[in-house]
Amino acid sequence: MSLGAKVATNLPYLRRYARALTGSQQTGDAFVRATLEAALADAELRSAIGEGRVALYRAFNKVWSSAFVDTVDHSGAGDLGLHETAAQERLAHITPANRQALLLVTLEDFSVAEVAEILDRSPADVEALVQEAIEEIDRESTTSVLIIEDEPLISMQLEDLVRSLGHDVCGMAATRTQAREIATRETPGLVLADIQLADGSSGLDAVDDILKLVDVPVIFITAYPERLLTGDRPEPTYLITKPFQEATVRAAISQALFFGSSRPLS
Repeated sequence: MSLGAKVATNLPYLRRYARALTGSQQTGDAFVRATLEAALADAELRSAIGEGRVALYRAFNKVWSSAFVDTVDHSGAGDLGLHETAAQERLAHITPANRQALLLVTLEDFSVAEVAEILDRSPADVEALVQEAIEEIDRESTTSVLIIEDEPLISMQLEDLVRSLGHDVCGMAATRTQAREIATRETPGLVLADIQLADGSSGLDAVDDILKLVDVPVIFITAYPERLLTGDRPEPTYLITKPFQEATVRAAISQALFFGSSRPLS
């Protein structure tokens, strides 16, 4: 397999991580692009990223770490979109390394040892960073959550998880129509949405309906992530693959609430 093919296999997931880390598709993609450009200019780095996913994320981390100060510079905030500006302001108040460790362990499903290699830290440091991140993010205020999911067992699992985090569930919908009705009546502060719904309707359309009513963070939970990671349209910042780990959903909820309101980002 060629180097390009190896990198391409992992690229959609690196882009997902970059978006979650920065809170912006545009900024996340810029860091991914900078990583690839650095690899093109450095033969040793180019060879390294072909070794696998850990090496690719390690290269990305070096680029992100070296440029982080610039990304939270508010001097150009007037040129950013509303969501990105809010995200950058919030980023200034949480330790970057904590957030990286949390996302790599939960969202990206790396082992602690792999994260230690990516971040160039010890496994004990990584475990401490993850715990600190959870404590920081969990200080955020609670909200009401709308769950859009047509499989009853999964819906109940998500409800239990949401409530265990201290949030309320304002409704559970199995169809686009139900979701729109609940959102109109209850005004959720967060949406968890599947893509394929009970009556053949689309969770994407349901979310579009809701975002016309209220600017709210959305987390997609789907067995078909590739349908949303094409690069052909604005992609969701928060995307979880079924079957999911509860720790992954917890991290995404905390991250989404940390960044605040968000339409799928362009």
